[in-house]
Amino acid sequence: MGWFGKLCLSLSVLNNKGEKLTMKKAFIILLGLVAMMPVRAQSEHTFEVAKNLDVFNSLYRQLDVFYVDTLEADKLIRIGIDAMLEELDPYTVYYPEEDMGDLKMMTTGKYGGIGSIIRMRKDSTVIVAEPYAGMPAAEVGLQIGDVMLKIDDKDLKGMSTSEVSELLRGEPGTTFVLQIQRPGEKKPRDIKITRRNVKVAAIPYYGLIGDAGYINLTQFTEECAKDVRKAVISLKDKGAKSIILDLRMNGGGLLNEAVDIVNLFVPKGLKIVETKGKLLASNSTYLTRNEPLDLDIPLAVLVNGRTASSAEIVSGALQDLDRAVIVGSKTFGKGLVQSPRELPYNGSLKLTTAKYYIPSGRCIQAIDYKQKRKDAEIYRTTGKRAEAKDSLANQHIFHTAGGREVMEGSGIMPDVVVKHDTLANVVYYLSADDVMTDWGTQYFQKHPTIPAVKDFAITQEDFEELKRMAKDNDFKYDRLSEKRLADLKKTAEFEDYYEDAKDEFEALEKKLAHNLDRDMDKHQKDICKIMAQEVIKRYYYQAGAVEDSLKDDEDVEKAIEVLNNEGEYTKILRK
Repeated sequence: MGWFGKLCLSLSVLNNKGEKLTMKKAFIILLGLVAMMPVRAQSEHTFEVAKNLDVFNSLYRQLDVFYVDTLEADKLIRIGIDAMLEELDPYTVYYPEEDMGDLKMMTTGKYGGIGSIIRMRKDSTVIVAEPYAGMPAAEVGLQIGDVMLKIDDKDLKGMSTSEVSELLRGEPGTTFVLQIQRPGEKKPRDIKITRRNVKVAAIPYYGLIGDAGYINLTQFTEECAKDVRKAVISLKDKGAKSIILDLRMNGGGLLNEAVDIVNLFVPKGLKIVETKGKLLASNSTYLTRNEPLDLDIPLAVLVNGRTASSAEIVSGALQDLDRAVIVGSKTFGKGLVQSPRELPYNGSLKLTTAKYYIPSGRCIQAIDYKQKRKDAEIYRTTGKRAEAKDSLANQHIFHTAGGREVMEGSGIMPDVVVKHDTLANVVYYLSADDVMTDWGTQYFQKHPTIPAVKDFAITQEDFEELKRMAKDNDFKYDRLSEKRLADLKKTAEFEDYYEDAKDEFEALEKKLAHNLDRDMDKHQKDICKIMAQEVIKRYYYQAGAVEDSLKDDEDVEKAIEVLNNEGEYTKILRK
């Protein structure tokens, strides 16, 4: 007998008149109890919400009245809100009125401003890091490395990049004067700039690589599916026999745009993604609604660990439908759907409302944030960490349209995995250091023009100049061997072994001594790549940087190899 039957039997007892209840009457009573349970649970939940909101409101009022110092309501309440949301997942975010531009930028790719990336140097000054082609910053001649001093009469000294960014943004058509200090010049420059609607290109570059058409899609913003469509048509007109869609580093965006992009290559009426949440309103099914552009052209999609959300819907759906070969490394694993909710005083809450499921029925969400919170709470209360779980242990197997096995719960695993060498520390730190920017600025000032991207190359003389500047600027980088040796030395001292091994430690320290010349020479090839990027983006902007990055791109080379081999391409999609 199951649990339900046992429960009914247990209710077959004497009633208050001394009569035994029949199984039928007991079953009716049980149904009534079950029906009341959700109502009671909901009522208790509602009471808990009301109680805690009342406590929070009362607590803040007591603080506001009696605390020794005057409180800043906006700041303190915001800290409380952020701390509460931090307990959920990283995608549930509060946007007050002053930050709504960030939310609009994420969903539309548009904002009112000058069209430039900015960053902070080590000396805490904010500089132009990259102006966008065709936007106000580029049109008035702002250059990478320009130090921002003032916006109108507002001194920018000591401001963060977010504070400066807020001042640069504004209503399209408004004008301000930006004072900059250009490297190599004695006097500051005053530059008048008029803000306008800035739209970051979803496709900074597309072009032919041999017979393959390459499309670099960086985000899923409004109408990006139309941009992809135009790019495919243009590439086919130029002779493309196959298409490579690059979704590496693409963090996602609008779900409907993802569906429309998949629709370019699959028939009308197919289910691409389904969302399921706590409320019925969160449950939706997204079907392809247009006639496809091309059902037959061989297609490869490039992905990596920073391919997420809508980019995973595209790559995952095309994999589930056996329509494209996925090349690269495992994706991030974000299977959560966010929806904006309006708040008082023109704010908004972007919150997770559902999980999404692609055609095979799988959800690719990799992190269980609810379990992560439980593990964190156990660690806080007991000091014990949760046991490491086998990431594959609880995964279910699903099948593509053609019967291939695919897994859920860990992102999209490529059909063709490409392993990459780890970037050396000296290369990583050099790519983000001020010395690289300064070298690029000097190069730009000395060379009015450079060859086309395909013909441009860094010379040995250029490399030696960067080495000289790095040494002159006392460039430092994090060396793991030095840290590990220091840790081992401390342990040896603590355990009283150091004196016996002192000579060995000193000899090893000499061998591991900082040698910038040696380390830069050893990794010259990789350093020259980032040097080329630093130069090219100053002349050819983001499009040029993408084009240059395709030289010696292992993922692209592997994709072309598969696309050019019809037998291999077919075998992958049918195995």
